[in-house]
Amino acid sequence: MTKEKFLAILRKGLSPLPKKERDERLTFYSEMIDDRMEEGLSEEEAVAGIGNPEEIAKQIAGEIPSGEKVGRGRKFRAWEIVLLVLGSPLWIALLAAVFAVVLALLVVLWAVIVCFWAVFASLAACAFGGLAAGVVFSLVGSPIVGLAMFGAAMVCAGLAVFAFFGCNAATKGAAFLSKWTVLGIIRFFRRKGAA
Repeated sequence: MTKEKFLAILRKGLSPLPKKERDERLTFYSEMIDDRMEEGLSEEEAVAGIGNPEEIAKQIAGEIPSGEKVGRGRKFRAWEIVLLVLGSPLWIALLAAVFAVVLALLVVLWAVIVCFWAVFASLAACAFGGLAAGVVFSLVGSPIVGLAMFGAAMVCAGLAVFAFFGCNAATKGAAFLSKWTVLGIIRFFRRKGAA
């Protein structure tokens, strides 16, 4: 077995330990292997002389008091439970406030997007209305007013085209931001639930 493989297996076995403790143990065994190799042993012989990394990890984990271990099997101490219960009015209110602010920001974001689309619809309606009014004024006998209505209709049509592309891009951005926010919240609670 190579040194890297030995240390990888040992790292996996020591994962319940705090990072500092785990790094110290890995450094210790890495230096031990290096010392044996300096004495003339091959890498495989140096690693084999230390022992099975899984058994070493079990032995080390057994020496560490259970309160110092971290990971999925971590149990709360009595004082931690008392603090959680006594502090629950505060942290539940703060959690609800954060949730309300995030929800309000998403609602405001989508309200702005709806307003953008309303502006686009208004510009498109003005373009069609201006064209119709231009035709009517031209046929009734007011060609100057009809020409002005055609000009206004063309301006509104051009602005509607620009507004459409802007609204489309803003909608995609808002959808991405909303999805990212919701998935981030879900990942946060899954990570907290798994801890």
